[in-house]
Amino acid sequence: MEQRPLPYRACVGIMLINHDGRVFCGERRDTPGAWQMPQGGIQKGEDPKVAALRELHEEIGVSKAEIIGQTAQTYRYDFPDFLQHRSVYKGKYRGQEQHWFALKFLGGDSDIDLVAHNDEEGPEFIAWKWVLLPEVAQLIVPFKRAVYEGVAAEFEPLINKIKKSG
Repeated sequence: MEQRPLPYRACVGIMLINHDGRVFCGERRDTPGAWQMPQGGIQKGEDPKVAALRELHEEIGVSKAEIIGQTAQTYRYDFPDFLQHRSVYKGKYRGQEQHWFALKFLGGDSDIDLVAHNDEEGPEFIAWKWVLLPEVAQLIVPFKRAVYEGVAAEFEPLINKIKKSG
């Protein structure tokens, strides 16, 4: 009997862009040296836009942002073998399928609070920084790099528009 392939976990990804056109990246608590944009699961019956705003608030304490774009496609990545059974998903998912959103940050750096909504495991990120768009894909773990390159290409016009409007 053939085994059915594992499903992808439904997620959102968030590219938070400041007034200078720089992108928020956080250093993961569970993988020091690995930087990424905020992301998280979509709850059953939850609209992806609502999930994006919720995850942004939960992960970095930000509510001063507006959605200015969404990728034309969803992006998938597979979990590498070394993560498949070690992760919190314990072999339940093949990887993640993400709906990506671009959000314009309407606040100031002091509005970013990595410990605002800790769960029992602690904050998602231990440090953060604003980076230029070309740096984003270089900071991410290799198995997510193609996703980040695709998202960056789709959102580059929005970032250029923000930079021009200053």
